[in-house]
Amino acid sequence: MDQIFTQRAFDETIVKELEKSGKHPVLARILAARGVLPDEVNKSTLNDLLPWNGPNGLKGIVEAANLLADAVQTGNKIVIVADYDADGATACAVGIRALRAMGAIVDFAVPDRMTMGYGLSIDVVKFAARMKPDLLLTVDNGISSHAGVDYANESGIPVIVTDHHLAGETLPAAVAIVNPNQPGCRFPSKNIAGVGVSFYLMLALRHVLKEREHFQTRPIPNMANLLDLVALGTVADVVKLDHNNRILVANGLKHLVGNSCNKGIAALIQVSERDRLKIKSIDLGFLIGPRLNAAGRMADMSAGIRCLATDNSDEAMELATELDQLNRERRKVEASMCEDVEPLLQNIKSIGQYTLALYDPQWHTGVIGILASRVKDKVHRPVITFAPGIASGQIRGSGRSIVGFHLRDALERINYLHPGLMQSFGGHAMAAGLTIEEARLGEFRTAFEKVGQEWLTPDLLTNKFEHDGPLDVSSMNVAVIETVTNETWGQGFPTPVFEGEFKVARQRILKEKHSKLTLSQNGKQIDGIFFGFADSLPEQIKAFFSVEINEWMGAKTVQISIKRVLAQTRA
Repeated sequence: MDQIFTQRAFDETIVKELEKSGKHPVLARILAARGVLPDEVNKSTLNDLLPWNGPNGLKGIVEAANLLADAVQTGNKIVIVADYDADGATACAVGIRALRAMGAIVDFAVPDRMTMGYGLSIDVVKFAARMKPDLLLTVDNGISSHAGVDYANESGIPVIVTDHHLAGETLPAAVAIVNPNQPGCRFPSKNIAGVGVSFYLMLALRHVLKEREHFQTRPIPNMANLLDLVALGTVADVVKLDHNNRILVANGLKHLVGNSCNKGIAALIQVSERDRLKIKSIDLGFLIGPRLNAAGRMADMSAGIRCLATDNSDEAMELATELDQLNRERRKVEASMCEDVEPLLQNIKSIGQYTLALYDPQWHTGVIGILASRVKDKVHRPVITFAPGIASGQIRGSGRSIVGFHLRDALERINYLHPGLMQSFGGHAMAAGLTIEEARLGEFRTAFEKVGQEWLTPDLLTNKFEHDGPLDVSSMNVAVIETVTNETWGQGFPTPVFEGEFKVARQRILKEKHSKLTLSQNGKQIDGIFFGFADSLPEQIKAFFSVEINEWMGAKTVQISIKRVLAQTRA
């Protein structure tokens, strides 16, 4: 795979302005390279969040909030229909907790990935109808669920849709739709996750109930206590951390390390063997999110939702332990599938493919999204992996894309050129899903590759490793590095990676697969770790690395984590 290394560009004028606002020069350079502007850098409180109402508010939110308020005050039962990933689970838990705190009668339903498919399908409506709902509220799904909404309407059950995925040419016939990506919505943050939309709707509902004097006999719920759920779902769904999302995540992390931390999240952190007080935003995506997602991948998400919705610490720990075990099973399945896919990748470069569409009848439906992501990282091309679907002769695909190739738009183009080829599809720029007949996989591969060759260029297919330039050991004191590591990093706002040249003073191998290093630069030494690398390093290396704080016996030191070694030479 072709790869080039390039330093992120930044405007020196912006750097100086950020320094004037109080940011350390190292951090100011990093923030400027990510497009942070001086007038937003210190706007990080909840008061700085985008408003839910007004001309740039969320379209449909007032109607949805009033319908929910009617249900709360009349004692009608609300059933939340969630998606089966971490975003859907946290969005559902936000809704359950907020609605209960406001006095609602509320329950939830979540589809089984293996038997019901995605979204508010007819089968899911039938399943939810057993709970005798007066109102259905979707979270993180529903914008493409025309048939399910129609069936619910025919059954006398009104539906409120909340979602963040891209809408199709027509919208479902719901009584209200809240989605920043629906036509006519002027809400500036198009990157908000499903849990963020759910949180905003609950803010609007509380406002409506306040106006109706609903809280004269009950306490007004503190919605900030739900922000740890919002942070988890936002990071785990890998949405871009724009300014509004960073505010949500940063404030959610404050609640996560405080006394009001969600019992389920605390339990998930404990089974991950991490210190809750030291959790960073990146940990939500790499440690907590996968354990929560494992429920939807390997079983169903109800255990994950119950874990996040309970206030009983013992129940939360029992459910978190179950989720941790499911995640261990997921890892085994994923490892096996990654081995299966290796032979399929051998000839991709030699035959000049721009896209990949892979299928194996033995692959697990719940893990194909992870597999697509792993393959995409290897070949730097849009990848869709397929596994057997629900119906006989049907296969379901999960895709991951690269920057510059909008995956859902590509599927939309295929659907326009080949009507009926896909039975269903949906998603967004970097991830999407679809269902096709197994017999038409070859036809789909051809259509996908044709769009890839039309839209992609050699430049887009070149994997660019971006970094933040040099950082000398002399600048790596604890105070400076803490200012860097304490920022909210994530998708679209990547953790800083620096470059530097070092002498390898010492190398020892850990667990036969990692390298523990002592490095030196201009006479100063620093500890380093190189995960997944057990070969012998030369005496002199050029490395790309991130920085972190290592705490041991109450003492803090700086450690670097090597990501790449380039131009290895012997001194």
